[in-house]
Amino acid sequence: MHLYKSGMPMVLLAEWLGHAQISSTLIYANADTEMKKEAIMKATSKLNPLLSGETTYLEWEDDEALIRQLYGLSQ
Repeated sequence: MHLYKSGMPMVLLAEWLGHAQISSTLIYANADTEMKKEAIMKATSKLNPLLSGETTYLEWEDDEALIRQLYGLSQ
């Protein structure tokens, strides 16, 4: 999968792995595509609190010292 993700053509990868049929190699590529699809679905789901419109309390919101440090401001 690392070689495929790095741009190695699937046909060459199948040959390099010794697969007689490219369909054997495609099984791994399809699994990876499914993992990406699932990740996208989770990230864009209405159940994601960042997208649902729910207000979320961030613990650092009231930490003035931390905010100043993050912005590079002196204390």
